[in-house]
Amino acid sequence: MRSAHALFLFLTAVCLVTGCGSTQKRSGTEQLLLSDSVDRSVDQLEFGVLSGRKVFLDTTYIRSVKGLLFVNADYIVSTLRHKLTTSGCLLQSSKEQADYIIEARIGALGTDSLEVTYGLPASNALSQAASLVSSAPPLPTIPEISFGKRNSTLSTSKIIAYAYHRETGTPVWQSGSAIHKSDARDTWVMGAGPLQRGSIYDGVHFADWQLRMPSILRRSDGGEREPAPLTIADSHQFVHPAVLEQQIADAKAEDEAKVLPASHEEPKDETEKK
Repeated sequence: MRSAHALFLFLTAVCLVTGCGSTQKRSGTEQLLLSDSVDRSVDQLEFGVLSGRKVFLDTTYIRSVKGLLFVNADYIVSTLRHKLTTSGCLLQSSKEQADYIIEARIGALGTDSLEVTYGLPASNALSQAASLVSSAPPLPTIPEISFGKRNSTLSTSKIIAYAYHRETGTPVWQSGSAIHKSDARDTWVMGAGPLQRGSIYDGVHFADWQLRMPSILRRSDGGEREPAPLTIADSHQFVHPAVLEQQIADAKAEDEAKVLPASHEEPKDETEKK
């Protein structure tokens, strides 16, 4: 009895501590993670030093790679233009029209996935071993016996930019390495799940349903919080088109009112004045 009890405890302990790892590809999640990491990396670039200046974004070294994923060079270029515009920079369509050139490059853009099973993974080792013995009966594949599973997908992006004066070539600014890692974690416990967490989710989700934490568990500092800076992922209306058009029309009318009409009268001679 003691030996049987000890064997049961041993097998239970093995099931609890044993894990296995394997890669998994999820296209939709990968694209969300890639775009999220790119957005957050570009948000780290401080273009405010060039606010109000005429700039040209040089994308020579951001190569377009055609593939199945939508998050590619075109997406990164558009995100950089978005950030430049909202930072107050005056984007120009050609180098000749700009005073400063901004050159950007991509240092990393990719995803890594890992699947971990807590328990006994599915195995066909015994059936393969039995097949080597002609007299042994065929053995079925051992099914997966797990107490929990966790899938993790991590996306990494690295973007660097610098600026120089077009005419003189004098460097005026560099961003440093803007690196961000976005993650998505799915967890199953005793077959229930997935419990979804990560940077691409708003809070914690259970099987695509957002979980609302009780108010007693929510953190509160009791004071007023400073407004968070605007990011690329935030929804925001800078100005209504009708208001902008009226402001432009008013500015043009004001400039036209300052222009005095030319006079056709000839200046009088000094003799005529006398």
